[in-house]
Amino acid sequence: MTFISFLSYLINGISLGSIYAIIALGYTMVYGIAKMLNFAHGDVIMVGAYICFFAMQNFGLPPVIGVLLAICVCTVLGVAIETFAYRPLRQASSLAVLITAIGVSYLLQNAALLLWKSNPRVFPSIVGTGAVRLYEGLSVTYGTILTIFACLAIMAGLTLFTGRTKMGKAMRACAEDKNAASLMGINVNATISLTFAIGSALAAVAGALLCSAYPTLSPTTGSMPGIKAFTAAVFGGIGSIPGAMLGGVLLGVIEIFAKACISTQLSDAIVFAVLIIVLLVKPAGLLGRRVHEKV
Repeated sequence: MTFISFLSYLINGISLGSIYAIIALGYTMVYGIAKMLNFAHGDVIMVGAYICFFAMQNFGLPPVIGVLLAICVCTVLGVAIETFAYRPLRQASSLAVLITAIGVSYLLQNAALLLWKSNPRVFPSIVGTGAVRLYEGLSVTYGTILTIFACLAIMAGLTLFTGRTKMGKAMRACAEDKNAASLMGINVNATISLTFAIGSALAAVAGALLCSAYPTLSPTTGSMPGIKAFTAAVFGGIGSIPGAMLGGVLLGVIEIFAKACISTQLSDAIVFAVLIIVLLVKPAGLLGRRVHEKV
């Protein structure tokens, strides 16, 4: 492998990992505050991608408007899922919430099959097909640049939001102790709904970026990226915003190099094997912290 090839694979891995990181942020925020795993998150990605696709293809809207429309629809969808599917189970066992999440996931997939059929659609690039030449034999597409900068901007924005704003501090308080936060006057239900809204909005952005880079759209588009993004969140330390970004980027780089150097068919197995090894050494993830519960 030449140095130019190495750089090319590295940039592609960071780009793919940035998409995983954006999706993983949704998982990690919901888990960190509501202590539940929203396995329907991957299907929200698919819905966002379809909304963006139809906005651009059927209505001729600019890509920016298509993405904004997808964000609005997915935000409403995320709040609706939390309100009608998860809120009634707030005091239920984690197994009941998990089964409900899987049920919501299949509901969204089958609704998409009924509405949009199973025929794969070719998703148009939201930034065009141009590229920036960095060196002889090395160029970076506009989509890759946009994806990396979007991930960095979202990461910075979420860090500032959770650390500096009143609502962000309320989220952190709910993550520590929902009962104590409620006694201090924080509306826990509204805070958790906002968390789902933010996570679903990020899923819409990730769906547009994912399908722009890998232009095939179907009702199952979000399934595997959703699983890998959850893996990235666990890899980095679920509940940690920097951990979600680190885990996503590392996962993307590992996947691209596994495809290039070992086997395309075995790349997914290698990714999950690396996760198992990391969790054996550091069960809380790379940036996660162990929480000791009093019995």
